[in-house]
Amino acid sequence: MTAKFTDSDIKQITALGLTEAAVQHQIDNFRQGFPKTDLVAAATVDNGGILRLSDNDINLYAAHYTQASQGKKILKFVPASGAATRMFKDLYAFTATYFGIEYKIEKEHPAVKEFLEKIRTFAFFDDLVACMAKHHADFGDYMDRADFTTVINFLLNDQYLGYGNLPKGLLKFHRYGHLQRTPLEEHIVEGAEYARMSDDTVNLHFTVSPEHRSLFRRKVAEVKRYYEDAFHVKLNITFSEQKHYTDIIAVDEQNNPVRDDNGQLIFRPGGHGALIENLNEQRADIIFVKNIDNVVPDWMKHTTIIYKKVLAGLLLKLQQQCFDHLRTLDKGATPQQLKAIEHFAQNDLHIELPDGYTDLPAAQQAQSLHNLLNRPIRVCGMVRNQGEPGGGPFFTRNTQGIKSLQIVETAQINRGNPQQEAILASSTHFNPVDLVCATKNYKGRYFDLRQYIDPATGFISKKSKGATVLKSQELPGLWNGAMANWITLFVEVPLATFNPVKTVNDLLRKEHLEA
Repeated sequence: MTAKFTDSDIKQITALGLTEAAVQHQIDNFRQGFPKTDLVAAATVDNGGILRLSDNDINLYAAHYTQASQGKKILKFVPASGAATRMFKDLYAFTATYFGIEYKIEKEHPAVKEFLEKIRTFAFFDDLVACMAKHHADFGDYMDRADFTTVINFLLNDQYLGYGNLPKGLLKFHRYGHLQRTPLEEHIVEGAEYARMSDDTVNLHFTVSPEHRSLFRRKVAEVKRYYEDAFHVKLNITFSEQKHYTDIIAVDEQNNPVRDDNGQLIFRPGGHGALIENLNEQRADIIFVKNIDNVVPDWMKHTTIIYKKVLAGLLLKLQQQCFDHLRTLDKGATPQQLKAIEHFAQNDLHIELPDGYTDLPAAQQAQSLHNLLNRPIRVCGMVRNQGEPGGGPFFTRNTQGIKSLQIVETAQINRGNPQQEAILASSTHFNPVDLVCATKNYKGRYFDLRQYIDPATGFISKKSKGATVLKSQELPGLWNGAMANWITLFVEVPLATFNPVKTVNDLLRKEHLEA
């Protein structure tokens, strides 16, 4: 059944850069649903799906990166959109229910109790005290009176520090004596350590929300000269926003478009998978991808820096091998060369040759290998499971029956299927979002990354809006289905490289405190 849109609807759709046909396709996806991912096996060290490096390998790949990256353009790409609201969900719940009865804090709000007991530890503490003083409120007096709600409101509310609605990248995370750093600044420091180019330029690109772009620009203007002088680099920091044409219409449980109080259609962002459009616009030889909140103080950075270089060194080695093989195929490979290229594709890159490959004439085998090797490449760090939520590395089979290595979110797995559940349970590692990408082909041209998305890997969720249940649709995730048809390799990296901040109390973990 085709949805009916008014002339006003068509204008709204067109203003977003969408077409009526595209929105209709979105609604069809709601009606038909997306297939669950077909897991073949968990990718593990034991079955070769995850590469475990020796100390010698680590040294060799890190050195190779230093040498092979000379003259190349390097970029650090950081998804940084969205407010930090969810970081403070416990504090919000507390302020909505607390009326001065202290014993209830320990009993009903243990996370808030820890927050208040250690509030002086946070890097933003001095700003909080100063903000309160500016409004003629003494921090100590309010704490003595157990007026914790007021203290928290000074931290979260927009008319004060506004941490509840600020982007996570601009919150003060770490303290260095009398100085404090935001995640934005920690990424700058990281970039200076492993993404510095031959001419000392450090390129960083942050994807941000439209309402936060000016705040990010202001912060960069404030700190840019300081970090350039401190690390003897030239910073090139750019920003982009999710494209509106990646937004997806919201529907009700009957899959009918939902409207707001003004009668307009409701569209929602398509999730981090929309950022493949932003990544596609970047022009670099090596692109590091890492989330905004996965940063640590300087004393903890050494392991992260080493492994970033290691992943990039391995990437450059594999890319050069692919390029050499592609040029051999262009010239006309001998039977022995074809066998060597087949072995590389299958054993080094975990590429499954298509059914009937062995029965093809040599020229068609060569073309098949050419197609398989001439793709974007990513090397992804994987951390041993520690009970963290999120996606993981698996061997999967897509709707065309092709087996490959993929990062799969739990929401994409059929939890009602005992076999699939058993494969999930056997997973040993999870995805910390630690990627190094190569997006140029062997002729020096950039791939159109949109051609390597598996559109069948989107998924649908439900959210409440008042009494109405809305269905939301997410595009194939940036490191999930949006990169499904890339050449992919998984490498084990230490847990020390993964220290995200999901709640404010995560900043109290030793990994985020001064040494």
